[in-house]
Amino acid sequence: MHIAVIGTGYVGLVTGACFAEFGVDVTCVDVDEQKIERLRNGVMPIYEPGLEQLVAKNVQSGRLRFTTDVGEAVEQALVIFLAVGTPPKDDGSPDLSFVEAAATSIADHLQDYKVIVTKSTVPIGTGEHIRRLVNERKKSRASFGVVSNPEFLREGAAINDFMRPDRVVIGSRDQEAIAIMKDLYRPLYLIEAPFVITSLEAAELTKYAANAFLATKVSFINEIANLCERIGCDVHDVARGIGMDKRIGSKFLHPGPGFGGSCFPKDTRALASVARQFGSDSLIVDAVIEVNKRQGKEMLVKIRKLVGDLKGKKIAVLGLAFKPETDDMREAPSVGIIRGLLADGALVQAYDPVAKSEAKKILSEISYADDEYDAVKGAVALIFVTEWNQFRALDMRRIHQLMATPRIADLRNICDPEDMREIGFEYVGVGR
Repeated sequence: MHIAVIGTGYVGLVTGACFAEFGVDVTCVDVDEQKIERLRNGVMPIYEPGLEQLVAKNVQSGRLRFTTDVGEAVEQALVIFLAVGTPPKDDGSPDLSFVEAAATSIADHLQDYKVIVTKSTVPIGTGEHIRRLVNERKKSRASFGVVSNPEFLREGAAINDFMRPDRVVIGSRDQEAIAIMKDLYRPLYLIEAPFVITSLEAAELTKYAANAFLATKVSFINEIANLCERIGCDVHDVARGIGMDKRIGSKFLHPGPGFGGSCFPKDTRALASVARQFGSDSLIVDAVIEVNKRQGKEMLVKIRKLVGDLKGKKIAVLGLAFKPETDDMREAPSVGIIRGLLADGALVQAYDPVAKSEAKKILSEISYADDEYDAVKGAVALIFVTEWNQFRALDMRRIHQLMATPRIADLRNICDPEDMREIGFEYVGVGR
């Protein structure tokens, strides 16, 4: 089978490389000529562990190709994945212009039966919108199927998530298209991956509902953490106590500065927008969004209480990406926190293992250190914002000596409070 993937961003590139690893012939398409040329030369547009090696292996085998020629890719493929961006508009609703442009390109080159698959996160009703668009635009009598096949990829663990998924959701009313999708995903039958076959609309809503529920757990434990600080108990004890209940589970019960990234903020706002569109309330999702906004402000309050007047004082920030194992700075909590520090007159010096280049595009007014120890020299406070594993084993006695005043605001609860205080740090965490 030959497939095409339109869009070589995070989802498109991972999808294309992983299907190629399954033995499928894959053509990845993008309108950005420079990006395609870099991919042909083995230069990745994103940081994702293992992706560069997987792409190189499958390019060398001839199963993975990159092109700007949409027509050639569409004509060769039986299945065409739409993996283009759906950025939020001002009202929170997704911008479908890239999806519509891709669907139009497919219609212009449709000569025989194709399966058109939305891999991008799209609002409910997009599948039928694509069907109407292609039917109105196509020049031939060729038929086609429309499928919603949402991705559930975690940045930093995307390849494993694709190869060993919790589930594969296939939404369509076209039986031929469903059969082709099952055949495409046949390698996953060997590991008994669960398949959910449903309607287009249910599949589209599943993606939003899944991310909104996970975001709800994050905002919930952050509210509990803030309450724990006022009561005087440790949120980790509470999280363990409730997480052992199998109906709740321990995942995403980790307090911090709030959620960020390309999915949770965008998808919660989009789900709230969809609810308004269909005349339905989204009280819980609205509250999740509001709690997340407040959490970043709470972190600034915590830092101000720890340091006092910030004007002219050097603050060290460790971790910039919204989560470990990625260079993604989209809606990263670090951005709001650092901008708040700068507004208070602080001098910020930051370090992140991989996100430095991306961070400079957003935060050009701060200094960037070469490593963790360089970042803390002369600082009056150290702020942990992203929980990179390498931050867990730092020589904290050396850091104590390098700092002007030994203070830590541990926004990811990486350190043990008693150990830090024994070394001589003034320490605050989240919910501790």
